[in-house]
Amino acid sequence: MRLILASQSPSRASILRGAGVEPVLEPADVDERSLEASLAGHPPADIVAALATAKAEKVAERYPAEPVIGGDSMLLLDGELQGKPLTEEATIERWHQQAGRTAELLTGHCLIFGDKRHVETSTTTVHFAQASKADIAAYAHSGEPLHCAGAFTLEAMGGWFIDRIEGDPSSVIGLSLPVVRRALYAFELNVSDFW
Repeated sequence: MRLILASQSPSRASILRGAGVEPVLEPADVDERSLEASLAGHPPADIVAALATAKAEKVAERYPAEPVIGGDSMLLLDGELQGKPLTEEATIERWHQQAGRTAELLTGHCLIFGDKRHVETSTTTVHFAQASKADIAAYAHSGEPLHCAGAFTLEAMGGWFIDRIEGDPSSVIGLSLPVVRRALYAFELNVSDFW
């Protein structure tokens, strides 16, 4: 049996590979911005869970006999969800807002296995360093944070600018191994079935 990852995120794939699982990568083609807009006013945790669910549902149609994982992460800062900055300018602006502050990274998960599903959002508190203007500009210019929720990575260059986290480190990277484990157990599967 294989584990299907409804994502093109190299970080999510890397978490599973580092944990002994070679996932089948099946990126879901979902209009995330439209779905987000339709959920305006909903609790932030519900929004990331809905995005993860839309991705998992899209891919699960093609894999009815194997577990499918959909995930989505966003940073919650000052009560507002922050997605991927996409440009250097937006990254720099975002970092000037979050440097020296604390925010929550919300990672929505949806696992589907046949007619069973497990939906859960994990929350990890991130304490951002008071990064210098030069480092913020250089980090944005590197391109690394442009396609990352919250405009940072924990496991690469962005790790320089994270003072600490409270919660699940794998969730900050993009996929919570504890959440995936709980889902597999709920499906009466074992993690080791995928090693």
